[in-house]
Amino acid sequence: MANSIEHLGALLLVAAVVAILTRKLHVPYSVGLVATGMCLALFSVEPDIRLTRDLIFSTLLPPLIFEAAMVLRWRELRPDLLLIVALATVGLVLAAALTAAGMHWLAGWSWLAASLFGILIAATDPVSVIALFKEAGVRGRLRILVETESLFNDGTAAVLFAVGAALAAGQAVTPGLFGVWLLQSIGGGILCGALVARVVLALANRTDDQLVKLTFTTIAAYGSFLLAEHFHGSGVLATLCAGLLIGNLGQGISASARTRVVIEAFWDFAAFVANSLIFLLIGIHEAQQDFHGVWKPALIAIALVTLGRAAAIYPVCGLFVRSDNPVSLRQQHLLVWGGLRGALALALALSLPTNVPDREAIAAVAFAVVAFSIFAQGLSIAPLLRRLGQIPSAQEGKPIQ
Repeated sequence: MANSIEHLGALLLVAAVVAILTRKLHVPYSVGLVATGMCLALFSVEPDIRLTRDLIFSTLLPPLIFEAAMVLRWRELRPDLLLIVALATVGLVLAAALTAAGMHWLAGWSWLAASLFGILIAATDPVSVIALFKEAGVRGRLRILVETESLFNDGTAAVLFAVGAALAAGQAVTPGLFGVWLLQSIGGGILCGALVARVVLALANRTDDQLVKLTFTTIAAYGSFLLAEHFHGSGVLATLCAGLLIGNLGQGISASARTRVVIEAFWDFAAFVANSLIFLLIGIHEAQQDFHGVWKPALIAIALVTLGRAAAIYPVCGLFVRSDNPVSLRQQHLLVWGGLRGALALALALSLPTNVPDREAIAAVAFAVVAFSIFAQGLSIAPLLRRLGQIPSAQEGKPIQ
């Protein structure tokens, strides 16, 4: 325990130094962290903290989701809600199907292995997306579309991944069972988030102590996530729902300006810590991967994931071309290139059943795709945003707020 605390302190010190350097060098903070993590691993500096599914899902993901959801305003989200749901469901299925088919036919993987990989890599990662768009200083509709899609598509990915894992275990998956899983994951997640938010709001209205109110928001973030996961619902959707409700209905929590400042500052810091640990640990694990035997399927996967993202965005956005607020072609390009992969894909890859064929290859290729996403897309997204007029040039390289 003592060693873990010492290593945690050392990682946060490294993260703080990287934050200073990346701001001076105008390099995305997340990219700098991953590169630093790789350097630490190359010099055999490995912390007593491992990148595991439980660490990502149960510890680091809830504060990131909650902080992002709490600042979303329903009036801004509502006009694009149908589009976001379509991207997070139909779009994700299209991307996963194209990637799976390509990995089967081009890389020679079995249909089961290719399908599981297609599912776990199709969902854009809320950690990477939110961090990068914050750093770039993106505001307005584009940021809402990219961030909320990455938050919503977890529910679809969770159900599809459960189907793949069940098939790997030899379980028969009927349409009825699939419907139950869908209802349990999405409906259960939303219900748990709403329930926890309702309890927290009722309790917060009974006190004026800002520290107690802050404690209640922490309970909402982790309580909604863990409750949903306990009942096999989507923890991401639960925390997203709780954050939205508290952010839009929580006048009792942030009644005073001082309390609002304290709560916002706390969650900004919590998001900074979670982001720092995730990206440093990703870098450390990237350096430990052996890509020698999977370089060919890795290159195929990178191309397929990019094509799959395009197949998800352009057709779905095309369905809304005659709506009151269509997505411009420039914004569609940015949605394609801004769909980063990261901790979510790695968490699913690390949780693959041991009896899945090519399990080690799937995990290694997933790490390769994440590395490409963080470095290639991470370094180029801000210049692309600036070129397409989505951010002023002065905001490029802006660190996490």
